[in-house]
Amino acid sequence: MKILTTVAYDGTNYYGWQRQNGQITVQEVLENAIKNLFGKHIEIRGASRTDSGVHATGQRMVFLQDTNIPMNNLPLAINNFLPKDIKILKTQEVKENFHPQYNAKNKTYTYKIYNEKIMNPLYNNYAWHVKPTLNIENMVLAGESLVGEHNFLSFCARGATSKTFVRTIYSIDIQKNNDNIIEITINGNGFLYNMVRIISGTLAYIGYGKLKVEDMKHIIDAKDRTKAGITAPPQGLILKQINY
Repeated sequence: MKILTTVAYDGTNYYGWQRQNGQITVQEVLENAIKNLFGKHIEIRGASRTDSGVHATGQRMVFLQDTNIPMNNLPLAINNFLPKDIKILKTQEVKENFHPQYNAKNKTYTYKIYNEKIMNPLYNNYAWHVKPTLNIENMVLAGESLVGEHNFLSFCARGATSKTFVRTIYSIDIQKNNDNIIEITINGNGFLYNMVRIISGTLAYIGYGKLKVEDMKHIIDAKDRTKAGITAPPQGLILKQINY
């Protein structure tokens, strides 16, 4: 049977999702846990490749394995072999032709910025420290230009192997909570390499006046990575949800 799982992890101690020689990755740790449970190596396939230091509350993955363990008990069985910073939240059986990446209807990412002069050390691994006060209203206005179908080449890191740079963003929500955390939540049908981090870096530039609100449209039209802002650091990014 093919099993779809929902995975949460703190990416601080891992060299990203994908298995790599000589590096500890989330995929490797999960495959080792499943091997310990079933007594053989079982390859898993994730829905999204997160970078080193990036976190997830709603990563999805699949693996093939027949089991008599009830689906509602399988997460607990696998979690017995996992460290505290990686956990299976849910498992369910899916059809044999199900693909965790290609069958995804949309994905949601959240990027967190700690916006205060002095960084709260509790957020060192979970937010980007930006000292200048950010203008949330300008960031919201600029974000509106990103909604819809666009060529997002300006927001894609070099070295990407995507066949097309056209993606659709369904919504962007930007809010600041009482802990000085600005959350940028983006939902779309798919994302390019470092796309959310580059968008977040560009919105921060607009927030403290290095770029103007109206520049966002010009950046999109330029299809030129050098026109956008910096790539925000990985620790602020969370893969929140993948819907099918």
